[in-house]
Amino acid sequence: MIATTYAIQWVLVFATSALLILVGAVGVISVKNPVHAALCLIMTLIGVAVAFVAQLADFLAAVQIIVYAGAIVVLFLFVIMFLGVDRREHIHFEPLVGQRAFAGVGVAITVAGLITLMAKSHWVSGAASVTTKLSSGNGNVRELGTAVFTTYLFAFEATAALLIIAVVGAVLLARRERATPEEEA
Repeated sequence: MIATTYAIQWVLVFATSALLILVGAVGVISVKNPVHAALCLIMTLIGVAVAFVAQLADFLAAVQIIVYAGAIVVLFLFVIMFLGVDRREHIHFEPLVGQRAFAGVGVAITVAGLITLMAKSHWVSGAASVTTKLSSGNGNVRELGTAVFTTYLFAFEATAALLIIAVVGAVLLARRERATPEEEA
C-alpha cells in the first residue's frame, strides 16, 4: 500500500515536471517577445530542477536553480534589455551578402561532425570511472567538486571565457550606431 502511494506520488511529480518542461520549451520557441521567451526558459529550468528533486539529486536541483535559472537567464535578460527589444529590424536589408548560405554550411558541418563523433564513441555518455566514482553514495559533493576543479577545469574555464566573449560582443553590437528609418530615407 505504501509503495503504491509512493509510486503514484512519483508519477504525479514526474508528470508535473514534464509538463513544466514541455510548456516552457514550447514557449521559448513560440513567443515573439524575447523577454517572455527568457521567462519561459526559466519555467523549463524549474521543471528540470523538480525532476532532479524527484530523483533525489538535491545538489543538482540547487545548481539548476542558482546557476542556470538564476545567473545564466539573468545574463540573457540583461543582454536582451541592453540590446533593446523595442527597436524594429529591417529584415529586407542584408548587411553581409551570403551570410545565410555560409550559416547553412556551418550548421551542416557541425551536425555532421556531431553525428560522426557520436557514432565513433559508440553512443556513450561519459567516462565510466567518473560516473562510478560519483555514484558511490558517500561524499558525492566532495567528489563532484574534486572532479570539477581537476578533471573538468579546462571545460569550465572555456565556458566562462565564451560567456564573457558573448557578453562583450553583445555590448559592442548594442553600442554601434544604427541608422534610423528617417536617415535611411
